[in-house]
Amino acid sequence: MHLASPIPVLRMFDEERAREFYVGFLGFRVDWEHRFEPDTPLYMQVSRDGCVLHLSGHFGDGTPGTALRVHVDELDALQQELLAKKYRHSRPGIQEQPWGRDMTIPDPFGNRITFTTAGKA
Repeated sequence: MHLASPIPVLRMFDEERAREFYVGFLGFRVDWEHRFEPDTPLYMQVSRDGCVLHLSGHFGDGTPGTALRVHVDELDALQQELLAKKYRHSRPGIQEQPWGRDMTIPDPFGNRITFTTAGKA
């Protein structure tokens, strides 16, 4: 038996802002999208490397304010990539923690994504 990594479902309220943040800023790609009908909420999967997220516009899916942690092996490189984009809503910094280093970035919907690496650089 093998358990795979969980796939978090994050609530979104605006598709354009979700794409701007997750695809344009964080560098994820849209893997697939689903709607039950043309005017119904969007449910989609985005991914970058081994990190997979589901974004949902459906009432009851996810809770705004969700916090998740994503391990990254080169946190400084990710920070520099994001800072170079000059995204108007975020200039992420790195915090030293007892367990390693964290870079927390809130999405436009109140969710917090912490990119983390173990140990000191």
